[in-house]
Amino acid sequence: MDITEVPVSRDSAGKSKKNKKQKKKKSAEGAVEGKETEEKKTEKKMEKMEASFPPTFSVSEIKNKQRRHLMFMKLKQEKRKQKMQLKKKKKKEREALGDKAPPKKVPKTIENQRVYDETTVDPEDEEVAFDEGTDEFSAYFNGLTNPKVLITTSDRPRGRTMRFCEQLATVIPNSHVYYRRGLPLKRIIPQCVSRNFTYLMVINEDRQTPSLCLYGLVLCHLPDGPTAHFKVSSVRLRKEMKRRGKDPTEHSPEVILNNFSTRLGHTIGRLFAALFPQDPQFVGRQVATFHNQRDFIFFRFHRYIFKNEKRVGIQELGPRFTLKLRSLQKGTFDSKFGEYEWVLKVSLSARL
Repeated sequence: MDITEVPVSRDSAGKSKKNKKQKKKKSAEGAVEGKETEEKKTEKKMEKMEASFPPTFSVSEIKNKQRRHLMFMKLKQEKRKQKMQLKKKKKKEREALGDKAPPKKVPKTIENQRVYDETTVDPEDEEVAFDEGTDEFSAYFNGLTNPKVLITTSDRPRGRTMRFCEQLATVIPNSHVYYRRGLPLKRIIPQCVSRNFTYLMVINEDRQTPSLCLYGLVLCHLPDGPTAHFKVSSVRLRKEMKRRGKDPTEHSPEVILNNFSTRLGHTIGRLFAALFPQDPQFVGRQVATFHNQRDFIFFRFHRYIFKNEKRVGIQELGPRFTLKLRSLQKGTFDSKFGEYEWVLKVSLSARL
């Protein structure tokens, strides 16, 4: 067979190439149009879904408890992530600005918004030093007496009250718990003085209910006073505390007194300090803390543990409770003829 070659012109070849390019463009435009139509459809669906739900929808409206809990945890995690991201962003901005960064805002708290108390004393004041040298606690701070505490209760105390007294006796060295036997305090105080007790501590039950028991504490310094009456609340015994350490040892603890800066607070701080011996045994690593905040005194008993050369861990031993001063009386306990130095009033109260 004879094969004849057919010549192809350049114009026809160019047309075929143009046709192919046009087809590709049309197919691409069609794909883009298809995508745009799909996006429009999805947007319309989302608008319909948003319109179907109420604008004030909250997690609390979910009736299924497990589903509600899961949704709540997810929302909580998202808020935490957003908070951390904002925190990191602000930190980077402050690092980038360097010295030109604006000062940090001080948050408003109850403590820094309080009005300055005029009765705040300076520890280096000569008048305060003279009062400390001549007050009822001067013999203890001069090392002439050693603390010896008698702990008792009101008549017919409950078992929880007795356990509270026994645990206080393990916190305060050289303290003894005695059953009251219905004796009035005016007869107990001379017996304590004759046996060289320096303190009388009385735990009173203000209200007896199956679920709650409120206490009152009378702390009388012997032999010359003063006598302080406290309201005791938020009592937690050792068995009621979580993650507590082992029972305390017989070592004398260290004592920390925080924020007893006013004239009244100075007296109350010395009243608490005289409960404990002045030679703490650091081998026991035990600390008794009286922290005054907003006129409430928080008591905590801890043991510190050295994890390494730089880190120290704290282990709470218990018990824990909160005190609120009700009155401070000169001399020993006398409910009828006693001279009160300070009494709590609802309208006007001094600060510790």
